[in-house]
Amino acid sequence: MLTDLEIAHSVKMKPVSEIAEKLAIPQEALNFYGNNIAKINRDYLKTLADKPDGKLILVTATTPTPAGEGKTTVTVGLGQALALRNKKAMVCIREPSLGPCFGIKGGAAGGGYSQVVPMEQINLHFTGDIHAIGTAHNLLAAMVDNHIHQGNALGIVPKTIRWRRVLDINERALRSIVIGLGGKADGVTRQSGFDITVSSEVMAILCLATDLRDLKERLGRIVVGERRDGSFVTAADLKAHGSMAVLLKDALDPNLVQTLEGVPAFVHGGPFANIAHGTNTVVATKAALKLADIVITEAGFGSDLGAEKFFNIVSRQAGLNPAAVVLVTTVRSLKYQGGAPMNVLGTPDTEVLQKGLGNLEAHLENITGFGLPVVVAINRFGSDSEEELALVKKAAASFGAKAVVSEVFARGGEGGLELADAILEAVSGEQKPFKPRYDLGMSFKEKIEILAKTVYGADGVDFVDGAEKELAALEAAGYRNLPVCIAKTPLSLTDDPVKKGRPKGFRISIREIRLSAGAGFIVAISGQIMIMPGLPKVPAAERIDIDDEGNISGLF
Repeated sequence: MLTDLEIAHSVKMKPVSEIAEKLAIPQEALNFYGNNIAKINRDYLKTLADKPDGKLILVTATTPTPAGEGKTTVTVGLGQALALRNKKAMVCIREPSLGPCFGIKGGAAGGGYSQVVPMEQINLHFTGDIHAIGTAHNLLAAMVDNHIHQGNALGIVPKTIRWRRVLDINERALRSIVIGLGGKADGVTRQSGFDITVSSEVMAILCLATDLRDLKERLGRIVVGERRDGSFVTAADLKAHGSMAVLLKDALDPNLVQTLEGVPAFVHGGPFANIAHGTNTVVATKAALKLADIVITEAGFGSDLGAEKFFNIVSRQAGLNPAAVVLVTTVRSLKYQGGAPMNVLGTPDTEVLQKGLGNLEAHLENITGFGLPVVVAINRFGSDSEEELALVKKAAASFGAKAVVSEVFARGGEGGLELADAILEAVSGEQKPFKPRYDLGMSFKEKIEILAKTVYGADGVDFVDGAEKELAALEAAGYRNLPVCIAKTPLSLTDDPVKKGRPKGFRISIREIRLSAGAGFIVAISGQIMIMPGLPKVPAAERIDIDDEGNISGLF
């Protein structure tokens, strides 16, 4: 059996200029990164404004196992299947973070015969977007500490500084650190720490900004700390937003690549959904809707995280309106939700599968609660029995949803034709606007409680460690109308990763609040979720290698 990397190498890529031709993008609009990658320059994107929009399909999932269930694979495969149905299709997905690549999940470019390529470059440094985000973020951090060292004209109280540093590698030892140790010339001593780059507000800003002006204005609104009177100090106060925007000017342009079957794809932006909003850039999605008849995008993890934030945050800010939703599930993940351990998920077991079907029902309720048609895609694994697949289909049908088996991993676009037909049927009628879960004028507590009760199925919310006081302070400061981005585990509908299925009788705990004024939301941190992940006992990095000829192995 070939690995993902071997499959990627077995297919001859077309020059990216040919991929651009499919979209009628002129050569002068391309900034080439080799023969197979290009950025689309912002001047060309402005010329698309008057073109009609295609239809947008959102791909989300049920609660995954720690290894993920192939949501990106289905996204890519669906794009390929729609192309086989003679639709002008385009895929929009996020850029992989080096944290998961060298941590537990490996790469994030799809898998099998439904990948975006060139796989190694996309999974590693790609066009340098994430590096630019990390540099811009850390520039602001350096300017904060330098301002204090140079006399602190703004009167920043050091212990109120909320702007930490970032690194795009999982590194638990840097979660909490002390900086400024040494002599007077080494800065002011204070406690700080590192988060992973993709959780940075700069990443969220890049993904939500509509153009360079919007990017710069959002960067200027970043709150870094407080003065002695409690008023906020921003990046604009430090005069840092201009230089940050300079570092990000090329990163704002979408990255054009292709799938294994030559379908155009934008791979751009990479916020996590468990600690951020979990979708690719607004710039890429809006451009794709002008360039293609049907666009497939994905939101990270399950519908309780990525999809919820896509509707309540991203779509609201960007004016996006998906026509339908694909809910990816697997027999494996549902058995995991039924209580089966990871090492036996490949063994047929309809009894434990039945116990996990409540998780599927919960996610179906979430999607239909937004008022959109949904198709369930059962991402097939070789170990799935026909009896198990039939059981999942029956459960979806009892909820009024059509479920089809997806074999895009093994067969590429051909393996997704049934899914493509189901989606085309779902979007054939009159398109209706989605229904947000809460009104922006509500209090933060009300918004969080609505999400906890209607999306997670909780009985209520406990605000601990001063979180309630922080919410009240933010409302008093004029931020009440912002949406809420809840940071929680992706492994459960609750904030406890060990609780499987569709738990009842639980409460969500909110322990910390972070303001992302530039991105335009607040982050409510629940449970024990970490903003800087750690490496597992056996990290994927141990399997990744390179030979004397430069051939990479172990990347998947």
